[in-house]
Amino acid sequence: MQGWTRLTASLSLATSLLVGCSPLAKVNSNTNAIREEAQVLIDHGQATGDREVVTRAQRINDLAADTHSQLSGLEDKVPAWLSTLWMAAVAVVVVGVVVLLWQTGLGTAIRVAIGWLPRAKIRDADLAAGMLDPNNPENAREYVAARRASDPEFDAAWRRLQKKGSQ
Repeated sequence: MQGWTRLTASLSLATSLLVGCSPLAKVNSNTNAIREEAQVLIDHGQATGDREVVTRAQRINDLAADTHSQLSGLEDKVPAWLSTLWMAAVAVVVVGVVVLLWQTGLGTAIRVAIGWLPRAKIRDADLAAGMLDPNNPENAREYVAARRASDPEFDAAWRRLQKKGSQ
């Protein structure tokens, strides 16, 4: 259980370091703290009758209030390293989806559905249709020769089967 707690703490720390805190939120929080401290000084100065402390604390409070009002016109800037990391993560996800589609066969189904057929497959289908057509002089031997010439994997498989058959 202790290992799980350490892992959770480590992940929380890593996440907080990567995401970080908004600089505007930090300035907003600090400005509020400054205004609270200034108010404490004003109250203390009024209690002790020190006009200098009250005047300066009021000035600090006014400056903090002005800073606070100016924050609404600002926006956080995303660090360059974080946007690069984000783009890399998106690229990894896109590549992962493409690989998943390709490996599961869904990629082929999508290609067929939108009509994107490779030229080699169209040529192969044309040869097969010609071989079955009685008006065409092409025969099975020509079909196999054309397949072997156009597809190195088919040729290698053909040679392997011919070698096994001759043994």
